[in-house]
Amino acid sequence: MNKYELLPLQLLREDIVQESDFFSPEPVDIRAVYAVHERAYVDRFVQGKMSRQEMRRIGFEQTPVLVERELRIANGTVEGSLKALETGIAFNIAGGTHHACRDHGEGFCMINDQAVAAQFLLDHGKAKNVLIVDLDVHQGNGTADIFSHEPRVFTFSMHSKNNYPFRKEKSDLDVALEDKTDDETYLRILQDTLPGLVERVKPDFIFYQAGVDILYTDTIGRMACTLQGCLKRDEIVFQIAKKHNIPVQVSMGGGYSSQLRNILDAHVNTYRVAGQIF
Repeated sequence: MNKYELLPLQLLREDIVQESDFFSPEPVDIRAVYAVHERAYVDRFVQGKMSRQEMRRIGFEQTPVLVERELRIANGTVEGSLKALETGIAFNIAGGTHHACRDHGEGFCMINDQAVAAQFLLDHGKAKNVLIVDLDVHQGNGTADIFSHEPRVFTFSMHSKNNYPFRKEKSDLDVALEDKTDDETYLRILQDTLPGLVERVKPDFIFYQAGVDILYTDTIGRMACTLQGCLKRDEIVFQIAKKHNIPVQVSMGGGYSSQLRNILDAHVNTYRVAGQIF
């Protein structure tokens, strides 16, 4: 998508980040992928041996470029999470591949970047209790599937009730929203839910899936949030993390407005708010 090429340029143009703030990751250590995905599935994907049916479910044509892209995105989130431990927050300009399940990919997601990174932190003693805050308009079904039996990772998904995936997995906490949910309703529910959740779960690391497909301009989102509402959503998440001194890794997730300007503005706002709070 064009947004992945244009977002860094816009961030630089608006002086929100500097060139030195960017890094280009190498492909992830495959052992970190095996830790959350079934080995046979990963090997079929990496070796280009996926069936047509599998790739149809994912929505992409399998190519070596696609494989390398996914491995780099996953490592971007791993490296970003390590950076967040030092700086308080870090971003992956892409990522948010939350539909990738333990043994299959779907919904344009093949390797679940935040799941890989969360497990990496746990396995390397960098975190003991992780909270995944998924505010993309679509349920984080893959993340819920991967961590369904992992008590050290709490999965929270606030999403459109009637949107993809139509067969939902069970997150530790799911908040399903009706069509046309507006700013007032969305923000009230989030503010009523997230602070208490953080107090209860007591995470020492947060992964935030910051999809901007909750916008009313989104062609498939079914929600009615404005650009300002989306900004306020990010502000709520970041202020809570900052208040409790919890590092945050942010993956950008979905955004499918017909006007690219709307997508870019919403993503840029996420960076802008983070800079103001952190």
